[in-house]
Amino acid sequence: MNIWAVLLAAVSSFLVGGLWYSPMLFGKAWNRENGGTPVPGHPAKVFGVSFAFSLLAAVCFAVLAGPAPSLGSALRLGALAGVGMVAASFGINYQFAQRTFRLWLIDGGYHAVQFLLFGVIYGLLG
Repeated sequence: MNIWAVLLAAVSSFLVGGLWYSPMLFGKAWNRENGGTPVPGHPAKVFGVSFAFSLLAAVCFAVLAGPAPSLGSALRLGALAGVGMVAASFGINYQFAQRTFRLWLIDGGYHAVQFLLFGVIYGLLG
């Protein structure tokens, strides 16, 4: 496992999430769809735990991708993981929680981009 690719993937996930959920992109809509109130919690804890989960996802993706995957196979894995597993699983939960389709598009879209970016990173550096 290429530890530098894992770290880059984790950091990329964290940075894309910061942009994705910022007011520049989907932050305002995400807040609106969640009832208009910011998520409670100390920012340092939220960011620290979020980065730990990003690192876990990056390590798991590296295990699934295997050593030195081709760019094409890593991108396919990214699409399968992001859309076919994570976003689809969110869709199930969001149906039972009666969350909006728009919120699912925002959250599922982030994870689709996150894992596609993992595919690019592992396909180029793995």
